[in-house]
Amino acid sequence: MGIFATVLLVYWPALSGTFIWDDDGHVTRPELRSLAGLGRIWFELGATQQYYPVLHSAFWLEQFAFGDAPAGYHLLNVLLHATAACLFAQVLRRLNVAGAWFAALLFALHPVCVESVAWISEQKNTLSTVLYLLAALAYLRFDRERRGRDYGWATFFFFLAVGTKTVSGTLPAALLVIFWWQRGRVELRRDVAPLAPWFALAGVAGGLTAWVEHTLVGAAHNEFAFDLVQRGLLASRVIWFYLGKLVLPVDLMFVYPRWNVDASQAWQYIFPAGLLLLAFVAWRGRADRGPVAAGLIFAGSLFPALGFVNVFPFVYSFVADHFQYLASLAVFALAGAGWARSFARRRRWEAPAFSVGVLAVLAVLTWRQSATYRDVFTLYENTLEKNPEAWMPHNNLGNALVRAGRVEEAMPHFEAALRLRPKSAEIENNFGFALLSLRQPAAALPHFERALRLWPEYVFAGNNLGLALIELERAGEAEEALRRTLGLKPGYPEAHFNLGRALRAQNKTAEAAGHFAEAARLRPGNVETELNLAIALALAQRSAEAFPHFERAVRLAPKRADIRNIYGSALQLDGRLDEAIAQFRDALELSPRSAEIHANLGEALRKAGRNDEAARQFTEAARLGGRN
Repeated sequence: MGIFATVLLVYWPALSGTFIWDDDGHVTRPELRSLAGLGRIWFELGATQQYYPVLHSAFWLEQFAFGDAPAGYHLLNVLLHATAACLFAQVLRRLNVAGAWFAALLFALHPVCVESVAWISEQKNTLSTVLYLLAALAYLRFDRERRGRDYGWATFFFFLAVGTKTVSGTLPAALLVIFWWQRGRVELRRDVAPLAPWFALAGVAGGLTAWVEHTLVGAAHNEFAFDLVQRGLLASRVIWFYLGKLVLPVDLMFVYPRWNVDASQAWQYIFPAGLLLLAFVAWRGRADRGPVAAGLIFAGSLFPALGFVNVFPFVYSFVADHFQYLASLAVFALAGAGWARSFARRRRWEAPAFSVGVLAVLAVLTWRQSATYRDVFTLYENTLEKNPEAWMPHNNLGNALVRAGRVEEAMPHFEAALRLRPKSAEIENNFGFALLSLRQPAAALPHFERALRLWPEYVFAGNNLGLALIELERAGEAEEALRRTLGLKPGYPEAHFNLGRALRAQNKTAEAAGHFAEAARLRPGNVETELNLAIALALAQRSAEAFPHFERAVRLAPKRADIRNIYGSALQLDGRLDEAIAQFRDALELSPRSAEIHANLGEALRKAGRNDEAARQFTEAARLGGRN
């Protein structure tokens, strides 16, 4: 319980944090919050941001518990981190590694872990590590007692871990390193054969993740065009960087500077040379196999993030704290063993004093670091203070300001982002959307066109291009752009919605209704979709089908007078005057100074033969003079 209390204390500032960056791509979207949505999570590539079905199944369950309130997700992530620290101690004790609890506390309180714990999206790290360690514990028990039940549990937890984050697939290799460390050899029949299915599963999962990163996420731009020498230089530098942050956790930031990997610069060969020297020294002292084993597990667990496989975050930086969350366990285990050995023959008070001092410093650093994840504005402003030449925080801070309605404040950030990264389709698209938010579709249009020239398959820019053309009353061109977008991504609800708008503007109401219906199917519970579908059906003289969608729109947004006003007009055209009058009266309660609603109510009352009441409404409409 001590670890849980301590971890909750140092992560207290993060518990009140909001959603940041891509949290909305992980917390289950409305269209996936059903049994059918759970099926899509498992069997439809692209239904979620990454194909991690166990992770997104966990988020699916959490959505029922926490809804859209971030506090529950933050608390769960902190508890998972504390659980992982306790399981880590149990694994080390099972392996008879001295200093197990000190190593676990280093992991629990180290500020490098903050990014994984305070960022809701990185539940993939905390949850997969818990499952990874459960699988390791069960397999170590199987290795000792050779019971099929233990092997079954170990395989079950390993499957869940890989389905949460693919880096967990490094576990079978780590187990072989552990067996070599324990026994000085690895036996094919005893050690390798039982893990063969695990290696196969890890290989399939790793290949699928790499394909998703390349094909669906977009890790295929010029930023990833490195030859083998460059990738070797990058990998060695990444390893040294992560080791450095574990030893001296200062200047931690959400986005680190992106290095220039240049094989023609002699100084960049210092990193691989240093690794080779370190490996040579460790191997010369291999009578104690611990440091070699820890190094192999550390580098092996980092392998997916070393640069040999393209991952999308490399667009921003080649390193990130959350990439070494799992790998850091090997270094903490070595540090714990070294601590125990160093203080074995010292005075009794020295070990506790040193431990408390080190852990207290780490706890303070973690508490301070977790506070930077309070909200997107704090996070990105903190990042830009430390790394002012990073384009991504400028871009993301601009997006956050647009969402907050502070569009004018966002513009300098988009300008800075474009200056730092002038050929970015993403920034061009976001800049254009900000201009759309300022009701400047003519100024936005060139940004979307440039984005599509840079990345013709960029569906978000294609959708926004269609939206700008609709605002410019160029519905035919908008239709063409949106059909092209849907050809690239047929299940894109916003594009179906906007295509419906473009078609309705051309009086193609029946076809428009079909696209609004598809948008409603793909994005259930969206008030604008329901409202526009209802309007399209009403215009197509399919009133019986339209009214249930009007009712849904009213239920989704009961405080919106405009919806009730439009619904009342549709009811009036259908001759359902009493229901129309009721809707208009409800609308007036919400917007009593609307001349339009007073006039509409007056017309419905006149048609119902209630002329005196109608006259009063017409008089009030005239008095208001069109003011809303």
